[in-house]
Amino acid sequence: MKYIYLYWIIKKSTFTGQETFFSKNKILDRVEKIKNFKEDVSLDELANIFSPNLSNVFLEENYILKHHIVSQVTINLYKSSHKESRGFYFNELLFMNITDKFLKSGKASLEEGKLIVDTLEKNYKNFDGRYCDVVLIRKFGIAICFLMLIPNEIYVEAEAKLVLKVNSGECLEELKTKVTL
Repeated sequence: MKYIYLYWIIKKSTFTGQETFFSKNKILDRVEKIKNFKEDVSLDELANIFSPNLSNVFLEENYILKHHIVSQVTINLYKSSHKESRGFYFNELLFMNITDKFLKSGKASLEEGKLIVDTLEKNYKNFDGRYCDVVLIRKFGIAICFLMLIPNEIYVEAEAKLVLKVNSGECLEELKTKVTL
């Protein structure tokens, strides 16, 4: 899997064309991490810390729980529709992390959590490493989940309610720091 865009990189149109800007707080945080590691870690190791090969990441369930990567409720929900496993690969962790955000918000039910996981599993690959928003809308008690490229705006009819929108890029970056540092 390729990860092309970082959510802390901002591309904007300017009078000279498109330019790249960085979020000041996020880039300063990254510089601070590099300064802290520079005495103990080689440049190659630093590169791996900030751009790890995530496809090889496999974490056992007890590690995930101990480090509060996702909740037991989300793991149980995921395992209810998947083979029993003691561990999970990075994409599975990402899908669980996104679902965990919905469940912890208190705005999504467990059934809707299953819908979110199913939508991610069937469609996330279509974004080819580009970040998307995971959106949950409810109308008359019926939930609809979809993925949408960023940037975007959502307008829904009056009877439909936007339950929650979660940015996959933010979840991915958060998860990368939990599994690599």
